[in-house]
Amino acid sequence: MWQYHPPLRDIQFVTEELLNLPAQWAQMPSFAEVDADTARQVIEEAGKFASEVIAPLNAVGDLQGCTLKDGQVTTPNGFREAYQAFVQAGWPALACDPEVGGQGLPQSVNAVLHEMLNSANHAWNMYPGLLHGAYESLLAHATPELRAQYLPKVVSGEWLSTMCLTEAHAGSDLGLLKTRAEPQADGSFRLSGTKIFISGGEHDLTDNIVHMVLARIADAPAGTKGLSLFLVPKVMPDGTRNTLRCDGLEKKMGIKGSATCVMNFEGATGWLVGEANRGLAGMFVMMNAARLHVGLQGVGHAESAYQNALAYAQERVQMRAPVREATRQNAEADSIVLHPAVRHNLLRQRALLEGGRVLAYETAHLLDLAERHPDESVRHVAHDEVSLLTPICKAFLTDNAFASAQAAQQVYGGHGYIHDHGIEQCVRDSRISRIYEGTNEIQAIDLLVRKVVADGGVKLGGLITRLQQELPATELAERVHPWLANWQQATQQLLQQCKGDPELPYRVADDYLRLAGLVLLAQGWVRAEAVAAHASSPFHTAKRETARYYLDYLLPEAGLCLARIRAGQNPLPQLHPPPP
Repeated sequence: MWQYHPPLRDIQFVTEELLNLPAQWAQMPSFAEVDADTARQVIEEAGKFASEVIAPLNAVGDLQGCTLKDGQVTTPNGFREAYQAFVQAGWPALACDPEVGGQGLPQSVNAVLHEMLNSANHAWNMYPGLLHGAYESLLAHATPELRAQYLPKVVSGEWLSTMCLTEAHAGSDLGLLKTRAEPQADGSFRLSGTKIFISGGEHDLTDNIVHMVLARIADAPAGTKGLSLFLVPKVMPDGTRNTLRCDGLEKKMGIKGSATCVMNFEGATGWLVGEANRGLAGMFVMMNAARLHVGLQGVGHAESAYQNALAYAQERVQMRAPVREATRQNAEADSIVLHPAVRHNLLRQRALLEGGRVLAYETAHLLDLAERHPDESVRHVAHDEVSLLTPICKAFLTDNAFASAQAAQQVYGGHGYIHDHGIEQCVRDSRISRIYEGTNEIQAIDLLVRKVVADGGVKLGGLITRLQQELPATELAERVHPWLANWQQATQQLLQQCKGDPELPYRVADDYLRLAGLVLLAQGWVRAEAVAAHASSPFHTAKRETARYYLDYLLPEAGLCLARIRAGQNPLPQLHPPPP
């Protein structure tokens, strides 16, 4: 009953009509040969793979899960074959540099691919989801010898990769990590320790797995300044098995087809990536790539939830809707999509989903500008904006996705609570995106404390100025200008107030990030409405109507965020244990 249809028309609208990406690619020599037709063909093929190959495995993976026996993990039926098809088609190499075996397509096209893969089968996409981050980390920080030996296999997808950070006593506080690395005479290291929550730590999709592991060399400084990054393969270059193993699989709420492993390193051989005691530089490359991909998980879940809820609402016939009798045709009942409560539900989902798609794709395009644009000043500005938008994409889009999945489940009524219709799996699967790769609360702190307060709001001021300049001269734009000003004013007030109250930005960070997300989507919807005004098709009419719906019903929620930010000037009360 659960289906996925690639939203190709909306993807085309965002990439070609709204963001005009083909024209911008033409300004970058790296993408000079990537035109609209090329990108469209790639996206259509990606949609076929997502809907025809991995979507049918979504429920299978949820019901079967993964199994662990004698240290070996078996993935659900069909996962291995689907991954082999993925590699043979060249999808892992899509946005990698041609000099190392990649296809050299833009990050924005890769973002479309991963949105669709996440819509179709989030658990399956957990396996290749870290490949691009591993590629970027190795490309930027590994020695030429390591790059030559491992990078081609990672780029092609022949070998999958992991990101080994978390330990039982150290979740988000990486400074507490205890895994040790002892230098050897041949230049390698012996790693000893246990990592938990390792996605794809062991599986049967590839013969080798490249583990990227944070560990501490003896006599290293305390805290995060003493962490180093190591490449630790499952299979050594001579074909022998490295001394690491999977000691357990987590029994999870969702994404059950993804193997979440407890990994033990027992003197495992690894090689330093980057400089000693500066491992976070290499790991943050992976983490930042992963955070945008988690934001795309949010878009993916929101899309599949909305698609299926809308289809169900159009088919489900119940009591009469409260419409004028003159519009009726003597029906005893109506499809529930005609009921205002259901329409509100679905319109809210659509407004957040399609607006979120614009934000995610534009952030991915800024990555292209930061990496590939020939003008250094453009690269610098794009890098600044990506640093601001990445935590917003991760947190805002995944918060919205989980809320939309729950809203979609409500459309189904009692049928949404049982397994057969698929929406309850979507609710369970979408929940993790708000937690891993840094909880959404940490994303909010990253945005406000580490990005905005740290530089006195300079980068944010530049972003808001750009957003104001890109607003078209329309009636809807006049309603958004004040909200951009409110965002800027709230920022300036916080910058002043936090000087005497260092806890203040931590108290209001969540509301600050949501305020930013709501205003960013409003700016995107105003631009979309202006573009859609030049056409009269039903698709463009729906765009204009959804833009107005967003400004009428969703943007006012930014006022609540502002009120809560003002309330945050008051210290939070302490929590005391209940009396015995």
